Amino acid sequence: MPREPYYVQSLERGLAVIRAFDARNPELTLSDVARACGLTRAAARRFLLTLTDLGYVRTDGRLFSLAPRILELGYSYLSSLSLPEVAEPHLERLVAEVRESSSMSVLDGDDIVYVARVPTSRIMRVAINVGTRFPAYATSMGRVMLAALSEPELDAYLARVKLERLTDRTICTPDTLRAELRQVHLQGHSIVDQELEEGLRAIAAPIRDRTGAATGAVNVSVHAARATVDEIRERLLPPLLAATAAIEADLRVAAPRRTIA
Repeated sequence: MPREPYYVQSLERGLAVIRAFDARNPELTLSDVARACGLTRAAARRFLLTLTDLGYVRTDGRLFSLAPRILELGYSYLSSLSLPEVAEPHLERLVAEVRESSSMSVLDGDDIVYVARVPTSRIMRVAINVGTRFPAYATSMGRVMLAALSEPELDAYLARVKLERLTDRTICTPDTLRAELRQVHLQGHSIVDQELEEGLRAIAAPIRDRTGAATGAVNVSVHAARATVDEIRERLLPPLLAATAAIEADLRVAAPRRTIA
């Protein structure tokens, strides 16, 4: 597809180099980066060395990895949001009431990105922090936001996303996921039972803006040994819905001119 005259391909490639690093690939060789980004070794080397000079990448001479300074890029976005600041007191009260961890995320492409979190104890093998990403289809927060997409948007999502089986329970067929999202849309919340990680159950509800669009989500997560799906719905759903309603009310007052994401 032809690019617009303003399009800076070198910027696109530089960002692709940054995105080549993730939880599965925290360290990469020059060849790894070139292969992942579709670049020549010479081009990948120029991008990596430039990012190293700027302090965003570090290297031991063979392996490259992201440097802590890369967090500045994400923080610039997060610090511009009213959402985390407004939501955190409500998440804290929710956690104090239910004694389970709670998080907030927004939809970014095909993933959810955590923008606020109040933990009680670590119940996942993977540590979750602000900025952590997970595939939307396998998470309760992702599903309440996917369920709010228009039919054309959902069709496009299902056409491009790769539904990987993360556990034996993960929904990984488009038709089954579409049916699940239809149910989530009708009931206004989502419960995911050990689909992202064995032993983890979570319930989520959307955060809606003035137009009714789901532009964020809040969840409560619990170890499967502590609560059944029915117990989660009975015990956690009412306080969760109360918290999301309070967040929406505060957002309307605190940031009437600012969108959630």
